Amino acid sequence: MSLSSESIAAVSVPGSESRVQAVTRRESWRVTDPRTSIVLILATSLAVMAPGGEFLVPAGIVLGLLLAFADRAKRHLTLLAFAFAVLGCLGYVLPMLVPTGFSVILGVAAAFLLRFVTVYAVALHLFRTATPGTVTAALRAARVPRGLTVPIAVVLRFIPVVASEVTAVVDSMRLHGLTGWRALLRHPVLSIGRFTVPVIASTLRVGDDLTAAALLRGLGSYQRPTSRIVPRLGWPDLLWIVIAAVLAAGCFILRGLS
Repeated sequence: MSLSSESIAAVSVPGSESRVQAVTRRESWRVTDPRTSIVLILATSLAVMAPGGEFLVPAGIVLGLLLAFADRAKRHLTLLAFAFAVLGCLGYVLPMLVPTGFSVILGVAAAFLLRFVTVYAVALHLFRTATPGTVTAALRAARVPRGLTVPIAVVLRFIPVVASEVTAVVDSMRLHGLTGWRALLRHPVLSIGRFTVPVIASTLRVGDDLTAAALLRGLGSYQRPTSRIVPRLGWPDLLWIVIAAVLAAGCFILRGLS
C-alpha cells in the first residue's frame, strides 16, 4: 500500500499534518471541483456559441481571465489578454474604422475565433486544477454513464502524452537539421512525412499503453472502483458559479440598456 507525499510528510514530521491542512485551506478557493469546471465549460460553450450569443462573449472573457488569475497562471493570463485584445480589435474595431470588404470578412472570422478562444480560456482551468483521476472520480460521483466517463478519462490522459511525443519528434528533427522553412519549401511532402510518420507511430504505441493501463486500473469494469480523493462540492464552487451568473446578468442588463 503506497502513501502519498502529504501522508509521508504527516507521518515523518510532527505537526506537518496541520501545516498541510492550513496550506490546503489557504489555496482551496483557487481550486474548484471538476464537476463545477465542466459545468462552467458547458455553460460558456452554449452561451457564446449559440446564435445571437455574441453579447455574452465579454462575460466569458472576464471569467476566463479571472480563472487564469486565480490559478496564478501569469503566462496564460498575458497570452489570453493579448489574444482577446487583438481579436476584439480585428472583429469589432477594424470594420468600423475601415469599412471595406476585406475588413468585414476579417472581422467576421476574428469574432468567430474569439468565441473559441473564450471557451478555451475557461477550459484551461480544468486542465490546470484537475487530473484524470479526479475528473473520473467526479464524473462517477455525478452518476455519469460509463460510456461518457471512459472516453473523457482516455482523452485527458491521451492529449498530454501525445503533446510530449510531438515535442520529442520536433526536437529530434531539429537535431538532424530537418526543420526550418528552407527544408519545408524544398521538400514539403518529405518534411511532412518525416513529422507525421513518427507521430502516428508514437500515437499508436501510446494508445496501446493507455489501454493496458486502463485495464489494469479496472476502468470500464462493472464494479465501482474506490477513489483516493473523494470529490466534494464546497464554497469555492458556489463562488465561481455566482461570479459566472453575475457576469452573465451584467451582459443581459447592458444589452437591455443599449
